[in-house]
Amino acid sequence: MGLLIFFLLIIAVVVACIMIRNNIVRHHNASIRAWSDVATYERQKIKILDGLQPLVEQYSNFEKGTLEKVTELRQNILNLNLNNADVAQLQRIESLNKEVMHSLNVVVENYPELKADEIYLKMMNEIEEQNENVGAAITIFNRNVELFNNNIQIFPNNIVNTLSLGKKAIRPFRDLAATQNFDYRPNF
Repeated sequence: MGLLIFFLLIIAVVVACIMIRNNIVRHHNASIRAWSDVATYERQKIKILDGLQPLVEQYSNFEKGTLEKVTELRQNILNLNLNNADVAQLQRIESLNKEVMHSLNVVVENYPELKADEIYLKMMNEIEEQNENVGAAITIFNRNVELFNNNIQIFPNNIVNTLSLGKKAIRPFRDLAATQNFDYRPNF
């Protein structure tokens, strides 16, 4: 009888470890998928930027810096690693995106006929929509990262992770420019 209880306990521990390991893998894969969604939405901006570039080039004699920023943003998005969550690179892209949007608004102020151009308006709306999609995808990514990190850090999951997978915590995306504007800083 005692031997049966001992084997049942061992089987229960093994089953629990397998379930914990599978849960860690599931959350890690969800984080990878969420990162891919972020990268995909960023890449969709390239199509819009490709159409916007010739339009801005018409005004490039006066606004060469804006054209250079559009080109740089496009190249940074192309270099975004789909297989590895490079949050620092995403932060650079989002910062550059804000600069480009500001520069394009300055170009429009200087050249009102550009603002009236339907193609430009359509592209700006598409860029804004893509920016909203990226923001939503980043929110989902950060939530998946939180779930994954919790899963590998809580007991006994941390032991199962260390012994079987060795997964490391993923760094969530933080918009440093936005957080610098807050007066409140949490104490964690």
